[in-house]
Amino acid sequence: MNENKIILMAETGADIPAELAQRYGIAIVPMHVTFGDQTRDDATFPAEEICEFYDKTKTLPKTSGSTPEDFVKAFDDVHARYPDAQILYLAYSSVTTCSYQSAQIAAEGRNYITSLDTKKACAGQACIVLTMAKLLEENPQWTMKDAVAAAEDLIERGRMCFIPDELEYLRAGGRVNNAVALVGRVLGIHPLIEFLDGNLVATKKLRGKLIKIAPQLVRDYAAEHDLDREELWLIWTPYFPDDVRQAVNQTAESLGFRKITWVKSGGVITTHSGPSAFGVVGFTRKK
Repeated sequence: MNENKIILMAETGADIPAELAQRYGIAIVPMHVTFGDQTRDDATFPAEEICEFYDKTKTLPKTSGSTPEDFVKAFDDVHARYPDAQILYLAYSSVTTCSYQSAQIAAEGRNYITSLDTKKACAGQACIVLTMAKLLEENPQWTMKDAVAAAEDLIERGRMCFIPDELEYLRAGGRVNNAVALVGRVLGIHPLIEFLDGNLVATKKLRGKLIKIAPQLVRDYAAEHDLDREELWLIWTPYFPDDVRQAVNQTAESLGFRKITWVKSGGVITTHSGPSAFGVVGFTRKK
């Protein structure tokens, strides 16, 4: 290991598959989900349990970010194994959780840590972290300054949106009222939610069934943001229909995307978006 070795770190809310985290040596810090009076680490249980708990109790679990103690443990574990390494923490959107703040508290007195806010979550964060992992592997001579410049470019070019299949979870979580949820269900309205400068913003209303609007969203979003055709990341939550997945794949392939990566959401995102939600993530092309 050379002295410029850089270890990447992210939260479980990035939904980075365990095999890829292991493959690239990415350190993962737990976020948390509370079911009634029991708090569990995110990614230690199937996301389907979120839906089962809500169906049974009509109460949504509550999510919480990583604590300073979580980061102290993660930082110390990495430093003990790789004492000469630097840590580049690529954070879950700081305006949506306390995780970034927790990491700053834990980083005090540790001069081997650099933090960047990805301003994304789920696959929006994962695609930045995993692309950085590939770049670091291809460029082992990079200093932290080089890595930060590359990560900032990816953060700037990253785009992410998603649509819930139903508004019930948003209603139960207090994000829309009963009337809006009822009208949405009757009329088949799906809010298009985008990450804009780290904030979740409802930008459009799409109407129809997923089998129609999911492929159209891929087509429209790729065109609107001039997405790079190297890879497209697609988000899904439990019970996402297979026929919609096939229709989306066909659309993405017809648009020239060379690699299509489906990312299943864990407990944090499923709690907020509900079952059969769908999202699109990619990078705008370099100018």
